[in-house]
Order: sequence, then structure tokens, then C-alpha cells
Amino acid sequence: MAKITEVTATRFRTISRMQSDSEGHGHPGPPSPSTMALLTVRDDEGDVGYHLTSPQYVTVEQVEGYVRPALMGKDPLARESLWRALWHQQRNSYGRLPDRTISAAEQALWDLTGRKLGLPVWRLLGGDRDRVPAYGSIMCGDERPGGLSTPDEYATFAEKLVAEGYRAVKLHTWMTPVSFAPNVAMDLKACAAVREAVGPDIALMLDSHHYYSRIEALELGRGVERLGFAWMEEPMNEYSMGSYRWLCDQLDLPVCGPESVAGGPQSRADWITAGACDILRIGVDSGPGIGPTLKAFHLAEAHGMDCELHGGGAGALAVLSVVSNTRWYERGLLHPDYDYDQPPPHLHSIVDPFEDGQVLLSHAPGLGVDLDLDYIVANRVPEPEAR
Repeated sequence: MAKITEVTATRFRTISRMQSDSEGHGHPGPPSPSTMALLTVRDDEGDVGYHLTSPQYVTVEQVEGYVRPALMGKDPLARESLWRALWHQQRNSYGRLPDRTISAAEQALWDLTGRKLGLPVWRLLGGDRDRVPAYGSIMCGDERPGGLSTPDEYATFAEKLVAEGYRAVKLHTWMTPVSFAPNVAMDLKACAAVREAVGPDIALMLDSHHYYSRIEALELGRGVERLGFAWMEEPMNEYSMGSYRWLCDQLDLPVCGPESVAGGPQSRADWITAGACDILRIGVDSGPGIGPTLKAFHLAEAHGMDCELHGGGAGALAVLSVVSNTRWYERGLLHPDYDYDQPPPHLHSIVDPFEDGQVLLSHAPGLGVDLDLDYIVANRVPEPEAR
């Protein structure tokens, strides 16, 4: 039996063409220095697994205080028990061990397993499709002319996405700090403009400002319901599950959620039984991990519900290859001024190449992320000392 001998996090400089506003929403920007992190798990048989993440989720405190003690000396194939060991540590971490840290460790273990066995993770999961339908997920609105500053600009960009082969498009509308946001009327104008531009046969979804009141969310939901949207997600604070139960009772439009609520499949079980969503939602990175995300999909399936993934990436594609109660992969975020298909310098290629409305899965062993390890090593930066 192999044993884990190394758990490290490497911080490195790279180049980003996105910038975050004061509320954390991404927008196109000039190429600028950025920092990423690579979590590496290695065993005594020489096999290794990787996961790319933000440095804030693999700090010295998180890796040395939680991840390394849970993994070192253990069988790398024992993913479920290793995941559970980390999951149980959350209670006494008081927020220092977020879901995304646990997910990074779990996905690195999946990557190691696939590389060890010479199979892509989606095949290890029992997946039987190497391409999945994708929707174009548009960035949040902005105030840059020619970008996403008006309903007409949303419409023009949606037409472009459809011409590129997308059969579904999701709008993220305007949010603070945009000067005229939040604004239900503007959101509905953008939704109407996009529907008129792409016609009735393209599936449309809406992800709006996340802190509307019940009445504002109801007005928004009824508006996109009339426009024939496929679903709406997160128009209110998701920690008010009762507000979502109330909203689902008012609308025929499917409500998809929760996205931002912690608790993995356990919290999703509560949302299902409370009737607070019509379509379940979870993310692999925030799930936390591939295994917990599959549990959420099976929960939804047992209740006759679809489940849609928040965000993309190799782990999300692996899950989508094996489940049947889902429709789309979220590809993005997309913007008229952003070349999504250009890989950052730490990757040889993007993880989700797009063709004829579908994303193609890698057949490489592991998660199939095409890392440029030479670049990462050459651009390594010192890890801050633990506090």
C-alpha cells in the first residue's frame, strides 16, 4: 500500500487578464501580475497529484495545520476517509479551514489516483461521455462602452456567443459598485434584449444581484418567467432559506440554488426538503470536492430533481461526465473584451476546449489539467511565514 510522503503548496507568479472590483466581481483588464498556488500531493511510489487554487486556500496555516497532518503517511487512494478527516476538522477550525481548502486536497488526491492508474478521473468515476453541453456564462455588467454597460451590449454579445455555437447563455447582470446597480428594471431590460436577440430556442438563465428583497426578487422572477428563462439563481441572500422557499411558492420559473451556502451535500439536503429550490446547485471547488458533489447530485436524483454545477474546471467536467440529472457545464466567465480561450502562462492549454456547443474532456490521466510545471517552478515566490 502506498503512503503519502509529501504535501506542499507552491505559490507562483503568473499573468492575469482579469481584475476584481471592490465587491470581488471579475472584469477584463490589462495583463497584470497575479499569484496562484499549486497544491502537490506525492506518495512513496513516486506518483503525484496536483490542484491549482488561490493562495488564500492553501496558506501555511491551512496546509501545515490541517491538510498535511490529515494526509501524511496515509493511503492516497483512501480519498473518502481522508476527506472525512478534513471535513470533521472544520468544526474546531473556526473558519480557518474553508471548503475550498478541503476541495483542493481532495481533487489533488483524485489527480494522483488517475495518474497512478493511467486513467482520466472521469473514467474512474464511471463516466461514459467525453463531451458535455456548455452554456456561455457572461461576466457581471460594467460601465465600459462596448463592454456590458447597456442591454443592447448584452444582446450583441449573446448573439455572438450563439454564433460561436452556444445553445444556452447565462447573464450575470449589474451589481455594486456599478453606479446604477442594483436595479431590477435594468436587469429585466437586459434579459428582454437578449431574448429578442437570440430568439426562443436558446436557453437563457439569470444570475443577478444577490441581495434583492423578497418583493424585488419576485418582480425579477416574474419578469424572466414571462421571457421563458430556464432558471434564476441567487437573487437574495442564500442564508435566508425561508425567503427562497417563499419565492419558489410564488413562481413557475425554476429557482436554482444554493450556490454560496456552505455545508456541502448536508446543506443541500435541507434545501431540498424545505422546498427552497427547484434545481439544486453545488460547486466542486466549494462543494467541497468531487465526492461530496456527487453526493449532492445523487440527493437531487433521489428527489427527481436536476442539479447544476456552479463554476467550471476539470473537477466539474469529471462529475458531469458521470451524472445524468444535469443539463449544462458553466463555461466562463465571458466578456466581449476577454479572450477566454487564451491560456494563462502556467497552463499549456485551457481545461475546457469548446466545439459545437460542447466542452471536450481530456483523456490524459488524472484530472487532465495541462500544467506548465517548468513555468511554475521558475516563477515560484517565497511562502509567507506562518503567523
